[in-house]
Amino acid sequence: MTDSEQPDDDSMREVVERSRSGAPAVGEAVRDRFSSDEVFQRIIAAADEEVTSGSRELFFSGLAAGLAITITFMLYASLTAATDSHPILSVMLYPLGFIYIIIGGYQLYTENTLPPVALTLERLASLPTLLRHWTIVLAGNFVGGGIGALVLSYGGVFTGDTVDAALYISEGGFSVGTVPLFFKAAMAGLIVAGVVWVGFASTDSVSRMLVVYLAFLAIPLGDLFHVVVSFTEVLYLFFEYNIPLYGAEISLYSGIVGFVIPVLLGNTIGGVVLVTLVNYFQTSEERLEEARFEGVSRRLTVPEWVFGRAAGRSYVPILDATEATLFAGEGYRIMVPITNPRTDGPIVELAARLASSHEDGVVHIVHVVQAPERMSLSSGDAGRRIADVSAEGMANLRSTATDYDVDVSTSTVVSHRSFEEVFNMARRTRPDAVLMGWGDDQLWSAARAERPIDELTNQLPCDFLILNEHELDTSRILIPTSGGPDSDLSAEVAKVLADTVGAEVTLLHVVDGPENRGRGEAFLANWAEEHGLEDAEFVVDDGGDVETGICDAAADKTLVIIGATEKGLLSRLVSNSLHLDVIHDVDASVLLTERPSSRSLRERLFGSGRRATDMSGGVERDPEESEGTNVRSVEDGQLAVDDGNGDGDGPDTDGGSADAADAAVNDALDEREEAADSGHSPEDEQPHLDDTYVVDHDDADEEAAEEAADDDAAAERDDEADDGR
Repeated sequence: MTDSEQPDDDSMREVVERSRSGAPAVGEAVRDRFSSDEVFQRIIAAADEEVTSGSRELFFSGLAAGLAITITFMLYASLTAATDSHPILSVMLYPLGFIYIIIGGYQLYTENTLPPVALTLERLASLPTLLRHWTIVLAGNFVGGGIGALVLSYGGVFTGDTVDAALYISEGGFSVGTVPLFFKAAMAGLIVAGVVWVGFASTDSVSRMLVVYLAFLAIPLGDLFHVVVSFTEVLYLFFEYNIPLYGAEISLYSGIVGFVIPVLLGNTIGGVVLVTLVNYFQTSEERLEEARFEGVSRRLTVPEWVFGRAAGRSYVPILDATEATLFAGEGYRIMVPITNPRTDGPIVELAARLASSHEDGVVHIVHVVQAPERMSLSSGDAGRRIADVSAEGMANLRSTATDYDVDVSTSTVVSHRSFEEVFNMARRTRPDAVLMGWGDDQLWSAARAERPIDELTNQLPCDFLILNEHELDTSRILIPTSGGPDSDLSAEVAKVLADTVGAEVTLLHVVDGPENRGRGEAFLANWAEEHGLEDAEFVVDDGGDVETGICDAAADKTLVIIGATEKGLLSRLVSNSLHLDVIHDVDASVLLTERPSSRSLRERLFGSGRRATDMSGGVERDPEESEGTNVRSVEDGQLAVDDGNGDGDGPDTDGGSADAADAAVNDALDEREEAADSGHSPEDEQPHLDDTYVVDHDDADEEAAEEAADDDAAAERDDEADDGR
């Protein structure tokens, strides 16, 4: 058969899946089971909800599971006494506590050897997040089991022969050697994790409960051990029979170290290795394709995966339709986080200039508003009101960007952690560059982000440009350079400004001593040719002092563009260790540039991360003076936008928008207090659902674009009329 005669996959499948009578094969008429990839997707979705839960929710869900396990121990002991230790009848109700846990949706440690581990294997959750999840759930299980053991011991629940049966069961694990104990526990871990997988693969509740019952019945029938049941048994002996803390064959110490810990390790290894890893590698590479957009990587970087605390929606939220459209075009997109729509116009203007040099350039303006901790954002009402005011305030910024013939999109992010949201937004929307302001009224105070600053700033999602502007003027540009990727970015920016606004560019290279001047001139000539800046003026400073050289060369310049050094700009900006006093010494505006760098695990652990020249000195930053837009004054609920004059009161955007913002915040806080008075405190909301409220202002952006198009058309008609006259 030739290639042209080969039937396609669909026709071949149809032939195979039909019986001779013509009836549809299994799954064609009514789907009766999930594929491995679909089961994995269901597990990932459930794991995402679990690992992003708050500590309180996880702990008390684990506590409920521990109490349910007490039911298993109680019924096991009771039936053992009632059936005279019959090997089958005595364990018939053993699975009841586990069924409670499955139906109730409680968190049991051994069940968590599958879903959160699968999320971690996909690099959608970090290892520290997995360990945090395990620790909280296990602590809840142990506390619940301990409470149950206390009640069984002192509550008079066990009487007569049941007390002796409970003693017999509890002492059983002490006589088993460590190695067989470990492997018995590993088999139990396999059973529990397998139940989880089969549960997600089941399509009806009856089948699921039957599997749960039979699987957990296999634990006592196979003389296996479960860590929470074992812990409950040890504490029962301690409470009921006053076994010593240590120093005896049966003591609390020997019970924990020689019994519970081997069972814990066995359950963990059995669940993770024998179930999760096996099932993970039998799925295809498309297991999460439905949750991704083409060309978008939603995985954590290796350093973030090893050291970070990101997980699920808090780091890789499912993209909504609005964000997905940002990936559809081929244009060059710059994201501009702003803190004040009235004062951040120069930043947007610079972004528009840079984007205008690319075909289909896009400027995405993101207004970041920091809300008070006590303001709930989970319902969306408060965030929506603030976003409406923000959308009105960005009208002038839209027109500024459209003047440069670039597309404009605007968004508002209302969050309790504004600095971190800049990075979250960049990772979600994947711009080519982020241009943001640096100054006393910007986002640096929000460096109290939940994730460590190094984690945020050392793994940049794209190019970052940080502007510290003094009446921004781009006519005369100075670029100090000694080579490197960040200097390449500086050159790209300078070339765009030279081409679009005719900026005069000067290149500076500092060398040690006059004897190296020739080498410095050759370096600048080669570097300029590589970056298309042959027309630039070349300056070689042979004084050997980088900062002095920059200050001298910048005397008549309006903009200095400096590339990142050593650990990176953002890390140094937020940690008060930026080694460039010159930034405050020059009268010109300063633009700091940094490219994403790939730092190996070894470099993060042992290296200094040195990237270029070491500069001496330091810039001190006062954290009290660094503030982003914030819904300030938790007491009075006023929305204040710093206008840069130090009084904390920003001007009205349109004569009344500040009052509207105040009213929006006041209403939100009043509603929160009313809810608290009625007995439903918003503080009980899950923290990961109450951190951020994001709105994309599509309608306002479209209206602004239409108005700009109408203005252009009107201007063309006027020009034609003038030509006709």
